[in-house]
Amino acid sequence: MDDMDRKILAELQQDGRLTVTELAARVRLSVSPCHRRLRELERSGAIGGYRAVVEPAAVGLNFEALVFVSMRQEDRDTVAEFEHAVSEVGEVLEAQRLFGEPDYLLRVVAADLAAYQRLYDERLATLPGVQRLTSTLVMKHVVRDRPLPA
Repeated sequence: MDDMDRKILAELQQDGRLTVTELAARVRLSVSPCHRRLRELERSGAIGGYRAVVEPAAVGLNFEALVFVSMRQEDRDTVAEFEHAVSEVGEVLEAQRLFGEPDYLLRVVAADLAAYQRLYDERLATLPGVQRLTSTLVMKHVVRDRPLPA
């Protein structure tokens, strides 16, 4: 990865809908080499995909919580079962396995407190191997969806 690849990635993180022609102009490269570099970035996995960024409140998801998960046991089967089950919960936007305590951090959205309480009781608390859940409510986002540094 060289400086030109980093420029391409920086531009696409700001606007993933750029045409190859617009992208080439922004990074000061002709279209054909820009297109080749773009395809190579996609092929190598540096670009994992393209998506729309949806504002949660616009689709009725006004409640967000960070949920810390402590596991009762951490054998390979339990961890795999937990990770598979948590990946099936649509309201979990992010799930990260951590070193130390707690074992996992989940970023969860819901319509409101009542919806979150139902999700907590019916889905999160019943995930395999869970010993304890601790929720912290998100007051506001200070930095959100920041592009990676170039």
